[in-house]
Amino acid sequence: MTGRPAFPEDPGGFALAWAAAWNARDIESTLDHFSDDAVFSSPIARKLGHGVDGVVTGKSAIREYWRDALALNPELRFTVRSVHAGVDVIVIGFETQDGTRRSEVLIFEEGLVRAGYGTTATQTA
Repeated sequence: MTGRPAFPEDPGGFALAWAAAWNARDIESTLDHFSDDAVFSSPIARKLGHGVDGVVTGKSAIREYWRDALALNPELRFTVRSVHAGVDVIVIGFETQDGTRRSEVLIFEEGLVRAGYGTTATQTA
């Protein structure tokens, strides 16, 4: 047991803090919520050649991927547009500085993110 709540008590507050950390380029604050053996997948990770076909395993590998991604996009900013919470899962809908709509799906286990999935909108509703 980690001593953390099993799931964030305030998913909306969690999402806003998540965006603030990204906007401050504070990778470590974001990674504080991830387990050491977390898995993260993203089409951007695939594009940048991180992980196995875009699936990055372990906190240090995720850190390296995020550092590379931020270096390539110095203007990156996230604005939270929606937050959906389920059983041990939060989906953060956000928009980037250039209007790209994305979602981050975070699956929690014992209070930490065990798996994360970065997604990009493929069509306009």
